[in-house]
Amino acid sequence: MEYRELGRTGVKVSALCLGTMTWGQQNTEADGHAQMDYALANGINFFDTSEMYSVPPKAETQGSTERIIGSWFKARRTRDKVILATKVAGRSPMNWLRADKSAAEQTPKQIAEAIDASLKRLQTDYIDLYQLHWPDRPVAMFGANGLIYRHLEGSTVPIADILGALNDHVKAGKIRYIGLSNETAWGTMSFLSEAARTRAPRVQSIQNAYSLINRTFEIGLAEIAMREKVGLLAYSPLAQGFLTGKYQNGALPAGARKTLFNRQQRYEAPQSYAAIDRYLAIAKQFGVDPAQMALQFVTTRPFVTATILGATTMAQLKTDIDSAKLAWSDEIEAAINAAHHAQPNPAP
Repeated sequence: MEYRELGRTGVKVSALCLGTMTWGQQNTEADGHAQMDYALANGINFFDTSEMYSVPPKAETQGSTERIIGSWFKARRTRDKVILATKVAGRSPMNWLRADKSAAEQTPKQIAEAIDASLKRLQTDYIDLYQLHWPDRPVAMFGANGLIYRHLEGSTVPIADILGALNDHVKAGKIRYIGLSNETAWGTMSFLSEAARTRAPRVQSIQNAYSLINRTFEIGLAEIAMREKVGLLAYSPLAQGFLTGKYQNGALPAGARKTLFNRQQRYEAPQSYAAIDRYLAIAKQFGVDPAQMALQFVTTRPFVTATILGATTMAQLKTDIDSAKLAWSDEIEAAINAAHHAQPNPAP
């Protein structure tokens, strides 16, 4: 396993990160424990979760993933072996995250409540990387951004107030470092500028969607990641399973996320299926597993700190982790870039 520095922290995290958002709905506590055991045994020291998980988000299962990680920490006594990342929700009408049933916002009060609740569920007294799950300000995202800009106005908590609140919790030892998620180039640079101005904590990472069919991170954010050392934690590197080919030609495998929840419309445009066919053909041409090719593509980008794996079965997890062994070649790179030029970013 390769290890890379998390931002400018000096902390080394595995280039593959264990994603956890299915634990508590698609996966049981025992499944989650088995995945963490296997990941740790195979060199993964970086786990990612969120106060909102499991997904799809709902009041009945909110916090279930953090509780599963917490019970594993208690049972295995492995807290010191893991770099743990979790997140606080951005502005949202979800009113089940807070005790007073307020809609989610990144106010200092809500951040404090969220941190304490996560620490309790996780059965730990500190979080290594605390991320803002999405911006508090109105921003088009989750499939709505990237190709056509849509300006939105509305209420927001000032970045200075958010950073000030996070700084208080860093000083208290509850969190070590901070990161962003689902953020834009403007937002990332604004957080960096405010941190430099006030000596507040500097963001160390940005967790955005990135895959063969969504390379919008390369437009603006990749240069920031490289020059500012705010590396990408890439989520949905398999486009929620679409890049494995399992949904091609209308297939609906039993137990798959699309089959269960039908929430993946950002990947379902006709141009997405056509682009995926191109990538599946490239994998076949070079005799490699399409999932492993898609994952290794992400992992080999110079601006990526870690590729987040999301598996619901142990067989999937083993395949995903073994992607690190796939030898990357100039020929595969050229074929992928040719396909990208033919149909860029069909599923932003």
